[in-house]
Amino acid sequence: MGLTPIAHNTINLELGFEQRSEEERTPQEGFLPFVCREPTVTEEDVSQERAARHRGKVKAFPKDDPSKPCKLTAFLAYKAGMTHIVRDVEKPGSKLHKKETCEAVTIIEAPPMVVVGVVAYVKTPRGLRSLNTVWAQHLSEEVKRRFYKNWCKSKKKAFTKYSKKYETEEGKKDIQSQLEKMKKYATVIRVLAHTQIKKMKGLKQKKAHLMEIQVNGGTIADKVDYAYGFFEKQIPVDAVFQKDEMIDIIGVTKGKGYEGVVTRWGVTRLPRKTHRGLRKVACIGAWHPARVSFTVARAGQNGYHHRTEMNKKIYKLGKSGDESHTAMTEYDRTEKDITPMGGFPHYGIVKDDYLLIKGCCVGPKKRVVTLRQSLLKQTSRLALEEIKLKFIDTSSKFGHGRFQTTQEKQKFFGRLKA
Repeated sequence: MGLTPIAHNTINLELGFEQRSEEERTPQEGFLPFVCREPTVTEEDVSQERAARHRGKVKAFPKDDPSKPCKLTAFLAYKAGMTHIVRDVEKPGSKLHKKETCEAVTIIEAPPMVVVGVVAYVKTPRGLRSLNTVWAQHLSEEVKRRFYKNWCKSKKKAFTKYSKKYETEEGKKDIQSQLEKMKKYATVIRVLAHTQIKKMKGLKQKKAHLMEIQVNGGTIADKVDYAYGFFEKQIPVDAVFQKDEMIDIIGVTKGKGYEGVVTRWGVTRLPRKTHRGLRKVACIGAWHPARVSFTVARAGQNGYHHRTEMNKKIYKLGKSGDESHTAMTEYDRTEKDITPMGGFPHYGIVKDDYLLIKGCCVGPKKRVVTLRQSLLKQTSRLALEEIKLKFIDTSSKFGHGRFQTTQEKQKFFGRLKA
């Protein structure tokens, strides 16, 4: 015998079940059919939405160890292009042990960064809260552009009032009191550093990229003194990373625009005679529930997503320049620089410090990428292997390059013009 609604509610109340209205009923947390597709702070790295920012955001810095000396934990650089290398594999037990292997590598140009400020944070139950910020006296034009939407139409007055603090005794005392406040109350110290984008001749952009880089190691007082001591000074990439180190690369992928389901999700094309198109999903769901589940492939934005790639090994830290011959190795004595013949396609010539990273990395050429020290303790054989390069390819990347240098090409062809 069925119960009437009144009798059913009476039984529930007697058993102690709380009655909830239709508006109050919500699915339990983690119920997949009702997961929101809008990216949150924690979901952004797996979302299919366009990235909110062009520069890769560091969402977690390595764990601090006060027993070690002070050191920066991240760096900004620019993707130049790719080539390949030849090396001997040192992996006992492997079939490749003591044999040559050819691997793809990415060249990332990393001019020295300039420190222009220090930020202090305090830990609270709701996360980090900024305590205060101290800026340097002189800021270059390229970083001041970052604070304006239209630099040429602005009055260019940024930091003019703040820089006058360094000219008076009262202002200097205020800055010192801010630094002492950091030493007393802060729990996390980060420096404000910007790239020297004027050194990137292949980029038309004049606005420098600015980011906060966490200082790890030492006490809070040591961190503040370390950061303040680097004001208006350059920090090279080899002061942050070392050869054979495993790092993480954070950036925004190459944008593809609006794509269909076959390209975006890799679903199978329908048969040729399908009515109303074949590059589609045949069935997007049942009649009920009367909504499309988020698990169904749909057309939309593809690319320009924020991604973090972990465990990319540094094969080489080089200093480029005129007649630096940084592509020479112990086995290949040809005098050549890291830039291939004709330059990197859509980039140009690498004229500054650079990193040679195993494999590929996110983004197109010229894209700014964030390099971060690994969050994990590296113990694998791949991470601990010492890399000895035998050959770095510098042939033209615009087509099928045959020659490593211009001199080699001229020697092969001889004189071509009368």
